[in-house]
Amino acid sequence: MEFRASHILVSDKTLAENLYERVRKGESFSSLASQYSKCPSKSKGGDLGWFKEGQMVREFENQVRRMSTGSISRPVRTQFGYHIIKKTGARG
Repeated sequence: MEFRASHILVSDKTLAENLYERVRKGESFSSLASQYSKCPSKSKGGDLGWFKEGQMVREFENQVRRMSTGSISRPVRTQFGYHIIKKTGARG
């Protein structure tokens, strides 16, 4: 199975929750990712491209697997910080 997702990665839980609410209320996910994310993917609006099972940290992958395409997660904590995830595809 392969998945495609975008994310916004920040270090602060409060900021992550604030950004989640802003996306939920209609602000552009990719614009917020470009502005706030600390991941290099911010240059692509947070797009991580396609990835296979086992390529992402467990907490991130488990969340993506449970999501429906087009949905946005509440902040998910990993060793890298807090991720707001937007699932953009699944195949295989």
